[in-house]
Amino acid sequence: MTISVRNILLVIAVSATALAVACGGTPAKEASPPQVTQTQAAPTATLTPTPASTRNAAEQREPTQLPTTTAPLPALSLQRAYEELSFVRLANLVQAGERLYVTEQTGRVMSFAISPEPSEATTFLDIRRKVSTAGNEEGLLGLAFDPGFESNGHFYVYYSVADPRRSVIARFTADAGPESELVVMEIPQPFQNHNGGQLAFGPEGMLYISLGDGGSGGDPRGNGQDPSTLLGAILRIDVSGLGPHRGYEIPADNPFAGSTDAREEIWAYGLRNPWRFSFDRQNGDLWAGDVGQNSFEEVNLVRKGGNYGWNTLEGNHCFSPRTGCDASGTLPPVIEYGANKGCSVIGGFVYRGKEIPALNGTYLYGDYCSGEMRGFRFQNNEATGDKLLIDSGLNITSFGEDRNGELYVVTQRGRIYKLTADS
Repeated sequence: MTISVRNILLVIAVSATALAVACGGTPAKEASPPQVTQTQAAPTATLTPTPASTRNAAEQREPTQLPTTTAPLPALSLQRAYEELSFVRLANLVQAGERLYVTEQTGRVMSFAISPEPSEATTFLDIRRKVSTAGNEEGLLGLAFDPGFESNGHFYVYYSVADPRRSVIARFTADAGPESELVVMEIPQPFQNHNGGQLAFGPEGMLYISLGDGGSGGDPRGNGQDPSTLLGAILRIDVSGLGPHRGYEIPADNPFAGSTDAREEIWAYGLRNPWRFSFDRQNGDLWAGDVGQNSFEEVNLVRKGGNYGWNTLEGNHCFSPRTGCDASGTLPPVIEYGANKGCSVIGGFVYRGKEIPALNGTYLYGDYCSGEMRGFRFQNNEATGDKLLIDSGLNITSFGEDRNGELYVVTQRGRIYKLTADS
């Protein structure tokens, strides 16, 4: 099965608890993924351009500029992969060793060989009894393998728990089952939505964690602009010395290390719901898709200590107050798009594979509601050539990257697709 570029007008209707999408001439849309529910009507956003010189946060690392092909972006397709395997509500795809691992939001991690084509997947971890899926944006949301996984068997998951409602980051050990759980961190959640949920190890071996603003609609508690809370932020912690009697540590070079006014775990803040982020495997840059309220979706290049504006801003536009907001000290998104192009951005990866050379250095991202996949190159500190690459008709929930840098897409209906050059 191959999905190629199509030009179909998508009409999107968004409800408070689920996303219902009607698409003329496209495949029926899948049930809404919890992580991307849009909640409550937002005020009409008003554009207030802010000079870039006034939106520089302290302690920034300038993005690394590496050679990128200038070839036109190629025509692409999504090729259905692993068709014999059956999954539900996929949220992650990660490679470790010679196997791929996917997470089902209900609470299972499933594993299968990359090749030859497997006929079945095995259960790697089953914590469905622990995981709460009561809220539409709760469940098993994140998976990351320890840099030393092949020797120590450690891997980390992010999942939701009830009574009281909270997010849990925990370490497990392969072949030791749920009993091997070592809780790393628990974060109280005031509402059921905006949990973030991504886990990934950076190139320097630190564990990064994304957290949404705590939920409801419009960030009623102001968590996005409050660095004294972990909510609405991407965290960075050191788990290398973790043990039964020793917790995680704060890296000395974290932007708020030693602060008494901000949480030391924070790497960047001012985010609404950073559902998926990734590292560029070539230069280490950190990219995140931040799901918007109702009007604007955004893609951010995440820098040390950066404040990305929510809920003062939604994208480049005033949110609270509606006009005349003070955007000083915030960093603008690299890309934003309006509700006419989708309603829930799904952050992807910078392509560094070998099978599609003309795509090298292109950041690819998607939208759950529209099914569109777009791409741009980042050159001279700005996005260039942002372009629709595939109009898939799918409810994309996440992207995955294998060891060779090739990219995959997973969907709410539990299907896996591989990105290929359009033949």
